[in-house]
Amino acid sequence: MSVLAAIAVLAVLILVHELGHFVAARSQGILVNRFSLGFGPVLLKYQGSQTEYAVRAFPLGGFVGFPDDDPDSDVPPNDPNLLRNRPVLDRAIVISAGVIANLIFAYLVLALQLGIVGIPERINFQPGVIVKPVNEQSISYQAGIREGDIILTVNGQELPASEKATAYLTKEIQTHANQQIELKIKHENQPKSIKLTPKLGDKGQGVIGIELGPNGTAVYRRPNSPFEIFGIAANRFQQLFVGTLSGFGQLITNFQQTAGQVSGPVNIVKIGAKLAEDNSANLLSFAAIISINLAIINILPLPALDGGQLAFLLIEGLRGKPVPARIQEGVMQTGLVLLLGLGIFLIVKETTQLTSQLEWVQKLFQ
Repeated sequence: MSVLAAIAVLAVLILVHELGHFVAARSQGILVNRFSLGFGPVLLKYQGSQTEYAVRAFPLGGFVGFPDDDPDSDVPPNDPNLLRNRPVLDRAIVISAGVIANLIFAYLVLALQLGIVGIPERINFQPGVIVKPVNEQSISYQAGIREGDIILTVNGQELPASEKATAYLTKEIQTHANQQIELKIKHENQPKSIKLTPKLGDKGQGVIGIELGPNGTAVYRRPNSPFEIFGIAANRFQQLFVGTLSGFGQLITNFQQTAGQVSGPVNIVKIGAKLAEDNSANLLSFAAIISINLAIINILPLPALDGGQLAFLLIEGLRGKPVPARIQEGVMQTGLVLLLGLGIFLIVKETTQLTSQLEWVQKLFQ
């Protein structure tokens, strides 16, 4: 059920994105002849006065279709309500509306989560530091450390029940580059001793390819007013947005170190399923994070993405005439092939990794 919940979240996010394009077009009187959730064979469809609405077999996708791109359309090519015949600004609004819809949706989801779960008040700390995502090519993963483990001691020093424990352990790792350290961890509620040697990172500090977090449980209170909810949601949205931008920046400036952290649809569903299994309310955080990521990815000036189309519009606005259709089609088709190739590669890679994790595979079929 948790896997289905994660897939449903992704389907909703794609629906929100496509609805953004659809509403922006229809509100300006631009003709739209197809609105589809998913891809592949049509399962359900309804023909409206202007638009065909369809649900297709595979929910992780979707599109808004315009008569401009339909060779069977009977709309005259000079119709002023065709997307291609509209001014640059009108088209830019339609193209960017999907990104805007995802960002607005992320903010509303964060506000909804605060309204349902409450406002974080404090954290009840327990001894140790909890392990968050682990790079599977890292030293720590090879030594046997897994996500969810609790590190209790480092070099014989106990990590206290405090928010300072994470900073202390991080400092010990960073200051012991090329020096062996000993960790005592709790793995699946069983004690375990591990010895490993942090390698020297790009910043001259020891790294073991691990993300750490405080070992504690949050305590929540009821919000004082809707204004408090929206204010805190805005702060969280800003943190997530800036953090996501920073992550993409690191992928560009430090590709070798961060490329292994890129996730495809299989791994995204896995993460969402785990969050849902731990706490169903976590799906709201998952939805907000993925919605922001989807928005930022789509606005990148890459072929076959919304950002690529906006780049062509910018060039058209500067030149006073559009880029030749054959050039646009060539760039878009090349970009689409590359994106599909990357998607297939990530799916195959992550599916292969999943099949080696028997517990996870068993959960998929429960």
